[in-house]
Amino acid sequence: MSSSAVLTAADPQAEIDYQVEAALAFHDEDAKATIATLLGDIKHLRLQLALVESAMSRGMTRGWLPVYDREV
Repeated sequence: MSSSAVLTAADPQAEIDYQVEAALAFHDEDAKATIATLLGDIKHLRLQLALVESAMSRGMTRGWLPVYDREV
């Protein structure tokens, strides 16, 4: 079992902290670049969700409708 899997099971907050640190490390600790990348990802994923919503029939998704905002 990987250390990441152990962190997730033991402490969900530790997993979130690890992911935040990994994202910052990817951008050489530049918080603005990290946030800009995440906002770009959100925009891209919302577009993809809109495209899927328009392309799929209701029967194919058994009545499922996408939700664009997550519950916190």
